[in-house]
Formats: sequence, C-alpha cells, structure tokens
Amino acid sequence: MNDLVWVATAGFLASLVDGALGMGFGPTSSSILLSTGLSPAAASTTVNIAKVFTGIAAAISHWRFRNIDHKLVLQLAIPGAIGAVIGVTVLSNVDGETLKPILAGLLMLIGLRILWRFSKKTAPPDPTEYEDIEHDPASMPRFNDKGVEVVAGAGGITNGMIGAWGPVITPFLMHRDLEPRFAVGSVNTAEVFVAFVSAGSLIAAVGRGGLDIGVILAMLAGGIVAAPVAAWVIRHIPARPMGLAVAGLLLLTNARELIDWQGLNAYQWAIYAGCLGLVALAAYRPRVRARRAAGAPAADAA
Repeated sequence: MNDLVWVATAGFLASLVDGALGMGFGPTSSSILLSTGLSPAAASTTVNIAKVFTGIAAAISHWRFRNIDHKLVLQLAIPGAIGAVIGVTVLSNVDGETLKPILAGLLMLIGLRILWRFSKKTAPPDPTEYEDIEHDPASMPRFNDKGVEVVAGAGGITNGMIGAWGPVITPFLMHRDLEPRFAVGSVNTAEVFVAFVSAGSLIAAVGRGGLDIGVILAMLAGGIVAAPVAAWVIRHIPARPMGLAVAGLLLLTNARELIDWQGLNAYQWAIYAGCLGLVALAAYRPRVRARRAAGAPAADAA
C-alpha cells in the first residue's frame, strides 16, 4: 500500500511538473519509481504507458489551439521511435543493478540540462498566446531545423531508458528560436508515438512480469488529480522557480544512487550541499548578469 502511495505521488508530481513546464514527466517519475526499488525496465514501461494516456490529452489540446506543425511532428516522431527501440534494447539486455547507476547519471545530466535552461531569466507568458485558435500551422515561422532528426533520435534513446523526451528536445528547439507554442505542441504530440513504441518494445522484450496494473493505475490516478492543480500553478507560479525546483529534485534524488554505488557515504552531505549550491547559483545567475550589465556602462563612462 505504501508503495502505491509513492507511485501515486510520483504521478502527481510528474504531471504537475509537466503541466507547468511542458517537460519533466519522465525524469521526475522515473527518479521516484527507481527510488522505490522498481526495476529499471518496469519503471520505464510504467512511465511510458502513463505518458501515452496523458500525452493523448495534451496532443488533443495542442491540436485544438493550432500549436502543432505536422512536418515537425514527423521529423521528431520517426527518428524518436527508432531511438526508443535502441534505448529499450539497451535497457532490456543489461542487468538492472548494473544499469541503475548509469540511469542515475543520465537523470542527473537531464537535471543539469533543466537547471541550465531555467538559470536564464524567462519572459512572462503572453496572455494572448492562445487567443488565435484559427492559426494556420502552415504559417509556422521558419527556423533552423538542422540536426532535429539527430536530437530526436537521442531523445528517443533517453525516453526508452528513463522516459526523458521533453528535456532533450524542447530546449533544443527553443534554442533555435522556434516559437514556444509550436515547440511544446509538436514535441508533446510526437511524444505520444515515441512513448507508445517505447512501452510496446519493452513489453515485447521483457514481458509483463515486472508490470503491476495497480502501479500503473496509481500513477495515472496521481496524474489525473494533478491536472487541475497544474492548470492553477501555471497561472500563478512562474515557470522559472518550478524549473529550478525540478532540477534540484533530480540532482538530489539521483545523487543518492550514485553515492551508494561509489560508496561515498562519508561525503554524502557535501555532495548534497553541492547540488543545492548549483541550484542557488542558477537562481542568482540573472542578478549577476544584470549587475555586470549595469556596471559596464559605468566603466565606459569612467
């Protein structure tokens, strides 16, 4: 019963994070599920099954608001599915105990990626962003799509292993100056296909022995409860603090796995403090940049 409560909590927190940031469902839920002792294959399968159902709802919403570019969805979904099969193949052919520290390292890298993304000052949301629901997807502004297929393949591999898709793809597209509504909408839509292939491949490779219907239902229940909360959060709490909090959660949760793996228990509090220090540095980064920018004109005048 306690395990199901933890799983429901994982689904709640993951959906809350994903609904507020547009990324983080896989890494957040995978970190919590692995910490309960669930095998890597069972954790990845559970996460991807949940992502299929939650992703369909998200894709319908983005389609309704014309946030999807169909060409970009195909550019992401096809190589993402191929990458997912590769990730699942690795996951199903390597011993779980051997793989756990590797997955923890990957999750920490995802945490650092999210930390870097939200260490920059983010612009406030545009209240008119979703007013034009008749927007034509064909008029999506051009952007540099070089390397999209390669990044999608890499995202598929991490999705098959730890359920991480959005944190790999979405920042890449936004870095290429793609409008956020199209980046998030297209990534979330392609994710449904990638998650479906990941879950199906895992079930075919390792069978259903490690799956627990109660665990899957508990995660979905937690996600459903989180949906209206996420809608409130995204309206009242800025995305940047949420992103920093998610990054801190991933760093701390997976640092524990790496500490146990390397036998660094004597240094665990120093490592935890280092993780929190990185979050604090990311939080203060915009202030430091602002002070430097303010000091530059004064130096020029002198």
